Amino acid sequence: MTLYINTVTNKEVILSLASGEKTIAFKKIPAERQQAEKLLPAIDKLITKSGKKLKALKKIVVADQGGSFTSLRIGVLTANALAYALGIPVIGESGAKSQKRVAGLTLVAPIYSAEPNIGKAKKSKI
Repeated sequence: MTLYINTVTNKEVILSLASGEKTIAFKKIPAERQQAEKLLPAIDKLITKSGKKLKALKKIVVADQGGSFTSLRIGVLTANALAYALGIPVIGESGAKSQKRVAGLTLVAPIYSAEPNIGKAKKSKI
C-alpha cells in the first residue's frame, strides 16, 4: 500500500492511499496555514477509515516541489519521518533522486522555487 502526501498549497492537505494502481482512499482536508496540526491526524484517520493499519504501508510518495517554503517542508519532513519509522522507502513526486544518509536511510529533499525569506533583515524605509 502506498501513501501519497501533498501539502504544497498552504490551504489544504491532499492524501491518498493506493494499492498498486487502485486508489483505496482519497481526502482533501481544508487546512489554511494548519498543515502541521492536521497532517498526522488526517493520515491516521484516512488509514483507519480504510480498514488498514499503518504497518501495511510499503511506500510513501510526497509532493516535493512548488508552493510555499513552510507548507512544502511540512509534507516532506512528515513523509521522511514516517518512512524512517516504518522502515519503508519515500519517493519525491518530482522524480528527483533521493539522498542517501547514514545507515542506508534515504530522504527526499524539498525542491524550493526560491530562497526562504525567514529571518532576512527588512529594508528600512527611513
